Amino acid sequence: MSRVEEFEALRPLLFAISYRILGSVGDAEDAVQETWLRYDGSPTLPTSTKAFLSAAVTRISIDVLRSARVRRETYVGQWFPEPLVSDPYSDPARAAELADSVSMAALLLLERLSPLERAVFVLREVFGFGFPEIASAVGRSEAACRQLAVRARRHMDEGRPRFAADRRERNALAGRFFDALREGDVEGLRELLAADVQLVADSGGKAPQWGRGIFGAQNVARVLASALPWFARIGGTVEPHEVNGQPGAIFRDRDGKVLNTWTLDILGGRIQAIRTVINPDKLGHVGPVADAWAVIREANQVRRSAD
Repeated sequence: MSRVEEFEALRPLLFAISYRILGSVGDAEDAVQETWLRYDGSPTLPTSTKAFLSAAVTRISIDVLRSARVRRETYVGQWFPEPLVSDPYSDPARAAELADSVSMAALLLLERLSPLERAVFVLREVFGFGFPEIASAVGRSEAACRQLAVRARRHMDEGRPRFAADRRERNALAGRFFDALREGDVEGLRELLAADVQLVADSGGKAPQWGRGIFGAQNVARVLASALPWFARIGGTVEPHEVNGQPGAIFRDRDGKVLNTWTLDILGGRIQAIRTVINPDKLGHVGPVADAWAVIREANQVRRSAD
């Protein structure tokens, strides 16, 4: 097998590692490309291609994350990871870990960890790497990596809910939610929302959003039920789609361009949070991006004409 073939066979794994460390599709793709350049430029073949490439993409991702943390300190408004609409890597033996680790909730918890803790947690808890491999990847001793893993696991466990939602129940609830959304059914929506539900958007200051968010079942249900009919009247569509391993949707304008993505955080038989990414800089990998401001203006014009 040639170097190119070996690398391409491992590309999904490398992207999966990098995305979970970085929370950015674009940065993860760049990290994978840089990994290829290092591999291609290496004068000798490594004993284990997988170990070499995994270590390289991890080190690159840690460096990128350190600089990204500085940029996020000046980010306008709420920061969410870039939405992932399909994960190229699959491993039936670790399916549960892979699905959980890519959710918006888990990625936001990972933001609490230091770059080294995050990398160690991802390699150990998500992908099952041994400590010798992890130590080589992050440039620390095995003992230090074990300590990092313990700290990271403790921080993650402190922020996680005690019980996860069953996948089938979660998908069924999401189906009822989107049906109620299309029908503008305020009461139907309210019944599916947790009392303290949050509707929060990441616009990066580059797209319209609902201030700092909308909170409470009645408020969220009322806003959604009133806004979606106008969106539909101007040709907008809601495409239910798994986003970051969770029930969600892709919103498109009349031309099929991506307006935003939603993820539903479901627990205890209710929707606890609706997270929407509308920052156009974070949507290009999903498809051609809509002009959100133009969509809002058109919807407002139609609404005024109706009044």
